[in-house]
Amino acid sequence: MKSIRTVTAVAALCLAATTVAQAENYKIAFIARAQADSFAAWLANGIMDEVKKYPDMTVDVMDAQADDAKENAFIENAVANKYDLIIVQPNNGEAQRPYVEQAVKDGVKVITTNARIKDIPGSSSVDADPYEQAAVNARLALTQIPQGANVVVLNGPSGNMHADMRRDAWQKEFFDKRTDVKIVGEQIAHWNKEEAMRFMEDWVQANDKIDAVVSMNDNMAAGALEVVKDDPKFEKMLAYGVDGTAEAMLLIQSGKMTSTALQNAYDLAAKNISVAHDLLTGKITQIDTDIDCPLVTKDNVAQFIEIHKKSGAIK
Repeated sequence: MKSIRTVTAVAALCLAATTVAQAENYKIAFIARAQADSFAAWLANGIMDEVKKYPDMTVDVMDAQADDAKENAFIENAVANKYDLIIVQPNNGEAQRPYVEQAVKDGVKVITTNARIKDIPGSSSVDADPYEQAAVNARLALTQIPQGANVVVLNGPSGNMHADMRRDAWQKEFFDKRTDVKIVGEQIAHWNKEEAMRFMEDWVQANDKIDAVVSMNDNMAAGALEVVKDDPKFEKMLAYGVDGTAEAMLLIQSGKMTSTALQNAYDLAAKNISVAHDLLTGKITQIDTDIDCPLVTKDNVAQFIEIHKKSGAIK
């Protein structure tokens, strides 16, 4: 009987070891919208750093290059390659919706982030409030943009929840209240700095006066500012963004950019990975959660620059 108990105990230990080994091998696919987008790159770097704190998880980052077809193919491939969880940063949420829905039906855990895709039973989301991100800037602009001003507007991709809700916030919180302000140029620049530069070059040629750039993210605002940086006619031009990238913080510090709303990619990454771990280990089955979006101006930018200094993004 003694030898039987010993064998049984050893078998139990082997089974436990196998169970632990299985539990310590969760594979996550992070499908990034576009690494050329500074915020998407910031978030991807944050995801890769944060997962190091979890020895039972690994992450592979995939760059969809702002292409719906590529992003959708990555989702399908992640399911086929048996990833345990997929974090999707949508390029166009509605274009990704059926692929996320199918992944959930196939039994894969999915988190949508920046921006969430709403109303997919069984999926989770980690995000920020895009309306409020733009609204904090728009409320500030009410008192800053001069009467009779000419402004240009740079939008994110149509159908992207963050792009659409930020533009809606600017409309309701600013343009509807400041009917004296004229929009002399408005284009979709897909969060992209180079696209924003091309549009701004055209607008500068067509308008002697542009009083403000209203941008749905920092990357596009930085592109617009780059175009006019050596032109004294636009020295007092205001510029508003969203994200709180390292570049935007330095532009605000130098007085070239007016304000942004911090969408802290480190916080977003930390919450994504924490939620992923809780989902994979069965602590939770579903959650929708947001991070904060404080307004950043020259008055308080120093404290937010410290965030980027700690990460090495600002030396």
